[in-house]
Amino acid sequence: MSRPITIAPSILASDFSRLGQEVCDVIDAGADWVHLDVMDGHFVPNITFGPDVVKSLRPHTDAVFDCHLMIAPCDPYIEAFAKAGCDIITVHAEAGPHLHRSLQAIRSMGKKAGVSLNPATPEEVIEYVLDELDLVLVMSVNPGFGGQKLIPAVLEKARRINDMIGDRPIDLEIDGGITKDNAGDAAKVGINALVAGSAVFKGGNIDAYRTNIAAIREAANGVRI
Repeated sequence: MSRPITIAPSILASDFSRLGQEVCDVIDAGADWVHLDVMDGHFVPNITFGPDVVKSLRPHTDAVFDCHLMIAPCDPYIEAFAKAGCDIITVHAEAGPHLHRSLQAIRSMGKKAGVSLNPATPEEVIEYVLDELDLVLVMSVNPGFGGQKLIPAVLEKARRINDMIGDRPIDLEIDGGITKDNAGDAAKVGINALVAGSAVFKGGNIDAYRTNIAAIREAANGVRI
């Protein structure tokens, strides 16, 4: 329970017509990271943005850019996202045949390496890459769209992953359907980084974002000892 609670708003739920300002506002409102959902319309059924958008956002804040690549193949694009200014680059275990190689490539560029697991993917797939990891991202919805409800069974998988992590300096992140009402449930099983989209950006202004972020953080910290 020593890893600090981290709130990472997903800009997928922000107002894309004012994306730079939204990034500034959400950080000023108390967020820790900016979560960047990259989707290719192939690995997941949606298309969002690429490295050029990330590069255009980078001058707006020095906050951590937490980049979640929902693309396949991912290896040809790792360098572009690294150069665009991502600090953490997370790839899906399901997106390619050589997960260990992908993680090594991320770290070779001086970035933190993460792996994401879809809801139906067992945690055993990360057993042999733990020493290459800085973050594990547990998907609590099937990726591709925002606004979905959390799949409760995923929380028990997250608990098992937390046990696998042990004392390693690896963040345990969850993405999908996180709200102030279930953030505590996530924190109870060892999750410390919470991605939230709709639950953060509802209200559409910095005062609302500040209230929303504080409520999620309070719920998560409230179950910690």
